[in-house]
Amino acid sequence: MNSIKTGLMAIALLLSVTAVTAQIKNTKTETVKIYGNCGMCESKIEKAGTQKNITSVDWDKDSKMATLTYDSLKTTREEILKRIAAVGYDSEKFHATEAAYNALPGCCQYDRAEATKEEK
Repeated sequence: MNSIKTGLMAIALLLSVTAVTAQIKNTKTETVKIYGNCGMCESKIEKAGTQKNITSVDWDKDSKMATLTYDSLKTTREEILKRIAAVGYDSEKFHATEAAYNALPGCCQYDRAEATKEEK
């Protein structure tokens, strides 16, 4: 029974990703590192970076890697990463302000020293 539920969830996820990608024209996909810790981080990162029919962000909390899918005629990777940094999350290219980072819940405050060290 659990394997059936798991299988159905996997199919639903695949179909939803395909549907989102199908709606975005002039699609470009890139993978970038974005720092965060938990499921709440995932929700905030994806919400900040996603714009209907323009961008889609899928962040993995274990690898800290985000897949950015976007319409290359309407936005850029940099614009997406700036929006994510504005809500408190550092990426390889943009750093959140201290105020945005400090506004994150305690569980979402990742080790910024590690983020800076990995960039060098």
